[in-house]
Amino acid sequence: MSHNDTRTALVVVSHHRSDSLTAHIARRTIAQLEDAGYTVDLLDLHAEGFDPRMNTEDQPDWNDRDKPYSPEVEDHMRRVLAAEVIIAVFPIYWAYIPALLKGWIDRVWNYGFAYGRSKPRLAGKRMLWLGLAGATADDAIIPAIQTMLDTQLSASIAYYCGLSDSRTVVLPDAEERPQRLDAAGNLEIGDAVTGTARDAHFAAFERTTAQHVTDFLTPVGVPS
Repeated sequence: MSHNDTRTALVVVSHHRSDSLTAHIARRTIAQLEDAGYTVDLLDLHAEGFDPRMNTEDQPDWNDRDKPYSPEVEDHMRRVLAAEVIIAVFPIYWAYIPALLKGWIDRVWNYGFAYGRSKPRLAGKRMLWLGLAGATADDAIIPAIQTMLDTQLSASIAYYCGLSDSRTVVLPDAEERPQRLDAAGNLEIGDAVTGTARDAHFAAFERTTAQHVTDFLTPVGVPS
């Protein structure tokens, strides 16, 4: 594969712990992308100290879509522009993305960059949203979470910004101790899986995630 054939990817991680399952899945996803011939830029929002709070410097100016934003945001914009595909890896909080990731979108996916032009600068890019859910796969909340993420992330944000492909994936059973609601709405937390059962549980979790990544990459082809 020649240098000009190299594909580029941005992996955005939103978690405060480097030893979390979210961070582990992100590392495995990066390895999978590299094996597929991608050059990967890792953007660990917490490790890089990204501030999710909107500020005056990054507030949109509806009269100037070419307004220069803060150096931090301008740098992140360049990193987004350099990527053909973007994969966000995050824990699901209250059926949605964490505040850190939402703040990144608020500040970086800004007016004049991600939207507000006849052709947004994100047009043509592809994105995969990998959300880790503590709820078990048989919890009735899972379809609702999937609908929530589809609507907010793909049908709204990605559509508004001109992404050519946006997919949301809910990955249930992310906790060692199974969590589900009973018929009365009480949270039931079961015993933690241990030993070989734990190994099998998370190996299956990793395989499921890897298959979603493979399915996402397949349409654009895998360079030889």
